Formats: sequence, C-alpha cells, structure tokens
Amino acid sequence: MIDRNLAPFGAFVLRAALGVLFLAHAGLKLFVFTPAGTAKFFESVGVPGPVAYLTIAIELLGGVSLLAGLYTRLAAPALMAVLAGAIATVHIHNGFFFNAPNGGWEFPAFWIVALAAQTLIGDGAFALGSSRPRGAVQPAAA
Repeated sequence: MIDRNLAPFGAFVLRAALGVLFLAHAGLKLFVFTPAGTAKFFESVGVPGPVAYLTIAIELLGGVSLLAGLYTRLAAPALMAVLAGAIATVHIHNGFFFNAPNGGWEFPAFWIVALAAQTLIGDGAFALGSSRPRGAVQPAAA
C-alpha cells in the first residue's frame, strides 16, 4: 500500500540523492580528471573523445535537473543511457562487484534501477516543475 501523504517525500529524497551524486560525478570529471583527461580516458576505452564532453554536460545538467525537480522524467532516462554506456565500455569487463580493479558494474547498474524508479514515480515533493504525465492523478492533499 502506498502512503499518498509520504510518497512524494520519498520521491524527493531519491531525486535529491540522485541529483547530488550526478553533480559529484560530473565534478570529478571537471575538476579532478579535467575534461581533457576524461576525453583521453574515453579514447583509451574506444569511445570518441568528444563523447566525454557530452557525458559531462549530461551528468551536470541531469544532476541539476534532478536536484531542482525540473524535467525529472526526461533527465533520469538520459542519465540511464550514460550509465548504460559506462557499463558497456568500462565496467562490464571488470566483473560484477564495484570493488574490483577499475570498478565492476554493480554500482552503475543499481544507479540505473534507481533512475528507472525515479522515472516511474516522478518528481515528488519540492519540485520546481512537474513532469506528471497528462491524465495522471493528483496526490491527495495532506
């Protein structure tokens, strides 16, 4: 049974956590590895270097979008695609567990599941915008 009064807050907690994690992930690429270093890494695993800049932009904009609750149902699937690419190009060959050298695919896969859940449940509380599908039922007022 879903608690219609608390579910929007659960959606918000998930959305905020995902947003902060993606901002941190983009920050790692921007400030630690640098965009040029990230592009070189992408090339080393067979991905064209310019895709690194697109990836950084999607992680940054997607993180802001999730944190703010704007276009949640568009941002989450875009971020899922980035993670699926990371699994396919970097993590899949390292085994399942993320503590493997160069990281396994455990954490990115879980992240995809969390983003899928966010896509299904929507923005939640404290969203600056609404990505509720047309015809969706408005939650009961508290």
